[in-house]
Amino acid sequence: MLTYEVFRDAVRGILADAGRLTWTEIRTAAKLPQRLPNNQWVRRLEADISLRREKDVHGIIIWSLDKTS
Repeated sequence: MLTYEVFRDAVRGILADAGRLTWTEIRTAAKLPQRLPNNQWVRRLEADISLRREKDVHGIIIWSLDKTS
């Protein structure tokens, strides 16, 4: 079973290298088992690693790290 800490470190590592990605791209690159991310964990990531999620012009949610924090 995946712990929050493993999930957090995987997402942070992928986004630190790549910059801006969709959940599917993150999941594939990090080889994460979840089809969809755990909403509670995503909210924790916003506080813990300054995760930002924004919709692009096509409605696709793009994940990134806030570099100003």
